[in-house]
Amino acid sequence: MYKLDLPVDYKEAAAIERRRNQEEQRKSRIFNAKTRLIGIDQQAIEQQLKDRQQLEEYERRREEAFAKDAVRNDMIAQLLESRQEHDVKELNKALNEFRALHQQTDSRREFDLYDPDALKKDKPARVSDDDPRCGISSLQKFDGEDLNSKARRKFQAEQLREWTEQQQRERQQAELNQKKADHLYELKMKELDQRAMELQKSEEECRRAINEATKDYNLALAREMDAKRNLQKQQEEDDNKTEMANHIYGDLLTENPAVAQSAFGPHRVVPDRWKGMSPEQLADIRRTQELQMKERQRLKDEERRLNEEHDHMRSAHARAGMLLEREKQRRERELQKQVADENRRLSNEQNAHKEYLEKEVYTNRPTAAYFMQWNTTTR
Repeated sequence: MYKLDLPVDYKEAAAIERRRNQEEQRKSRIFNAKTRLIGIDQQAIEQQLKDRQQLEEYERRREEAFAKDAVRNDMIAQLLESRQEHDVKELNKALNEFRALHQQTDSRREFDLYDPDALKKDKPARVSDDDPRCGISSLQKFDGEDLNSKARRKFQAEQLREWTEQQQRERQQAELNQKKADHLYELKMKELDQRAMELQKSEEECRRAINEATKDYNLALAREMDAKRNLQKQQEEDDNKTEMANHIYGDLLTENPAVAQSAFGPHRVVPDRWKGMSPEQLADIRRTQELQMKERQRLKDEERRLNEEHDHMRSAHARAGMLLEREKQRRERELQKQVADENRRLSNEQNAHKEYLEKEVYTNRPTAAYFMQWNTTTR
C-alpha cells in the first residue's frame, strides 16, 4: 500500500505561498489601470496635476473670499438682529411695567363679576330701602319706590364723571408712556446709527489715509523717475555733442591720409581710416580683372564642351535605360501572371482545406468557459 500521510514540507509550502502572493500583487499592478505606470504619459499627467492644483488653489481663494464676505454679512446681520432684539425687549419691558402698574386685576370695572371672594364679601339681598345693590332684576325694589332716588341719580352722575375722568387720565398716561417709549426707541436708534456712522467714517478715514500715502509714494516715485529721465537725457545730449565734435574735427572727415597707414607694413592699411586707392592701384586692379574675365571665359567654354559630351552620354544611357525598362516591365508582367496563377491555386487549396477543417475537424465549437481561462495570470 501507498503511504499517503507524508509530512508537509513547510519550506516548499512557504515558497509556493510567496509566489502566489507575488502573483496577486503583480496582477494588482498590471490589471489595475489606475495604478499601472506602463504606457502612461507621465508629463501629461504631471501637467494635469499641476493644472488641477492651480484650479484647486483658485477655488480655495475664491471660497475664502466668499467666506470672508459671508462672515462680514453675518456680523452685520447679527448686529441688526441684536439691535432688533434689544428694541423688542425694551418694548416688552415697558409694556409689562405698564401692565403691572396700571392694569391690575382688582382695578377693572368688571372685577366684581369674577371676584373669587365675591361670596365672602356679599351682603344680603336687601339691607334697607336705599341699598344700591337692589336693581331692577333683584325684585327687591322697583323704580320710584326708593326714598333717595335724587341722591342716587346724583351719585350715579358723579360716578360716571369720575369713571370718564379716570379713563381720560389712563388714556393720557398710556399715550405719555407710549411717547416716552417711542422717544427712547428713537434715541436708541439714533445712537446705533451714530455708532455705525462713526465706524463707517473711521473706516473711510483709514482708507483715505492709505490712499493719500499711496498717492504721495506714487508722486515721489514719479518725480524720481522724471529726475532720472532728465538726467539721462542731459547725459545723452552731452554725449551726442561730444561725438559730433569728435567727428567734425577728427581725421575721418578731414581725410588725413596718414591715419590709414598700418603699422604692420606699407602695403597694409587700416580699413576704418582708408579713403581710397591711388590711380596706380586702380590700374593694377583693372588689369587683374581683365585677366580674370579671360580666364572665366575659358572656363565657361571648357564647361560648355563638357556639358555637351555629358548630354550625348546621357541620351545614350537614357535610350539604353528605356530598353532595359521595357524588358523589365515585360518580365514583371510575366512574373505577375505566374504569381496570380499561383495565388489562385493556393486560394483554391486554402478554401478546400478550410472547408475540410470546418466540416471534418472543427466540429466541437469552444464555449465561453474556454475563453475565460485566458488573461488570468501576468506571465
